[in-house]
Amino acid sequence: MTPAECERIIHRGVPLAGEWGVRVLHARDGAARLELPFAERLLRPGNTVSGPAIMGLADVAMWAALLSLSEGRDESLTASMNVAFLRPCGPGPIIAEARLIKGTGRSLFGEVVITRADEPGKPCVHVTTGWVTLAAR
Repeated sequence: MTPAECERIIHRGVPLAGEWGVRVLHARDGAARLELPFAERLLRPGNTVSGPAIMGLADVAMWAALLSLSEGRDESLTASMNVAFLRPCGPGPIIAEARLIKGTGRSLFGEVVITRADEPGKPCVHVTTGWVTLAAR
């Protein structure tokens, strides 16, 4: 599955991600890299990306990581999400790096690190997330 194919699946499955312009840059082997471009409508007071936009990006980034293992056929559901806001992300764009820590069985677990696009390697947000499959893989 190419990044463009993964992006189409995500935009179809989560139309809000398409409205926000979320781009899949990489999705392979249980890992994914997505970009949320700058959009004034996603900002909160203080000229930084809003929490809901950041959490939405983290959620679809983890789904992209899951899709990368199933050739685009994944019906897992988010069960939990723990978000640590480490510093403001600025106005964007921002990058989400997702990776599966446990990608098989009924319960899945992963993490997402979000950075500013212009400051790679300096985390702004750390997310741990649990997912549940509708049927064991």
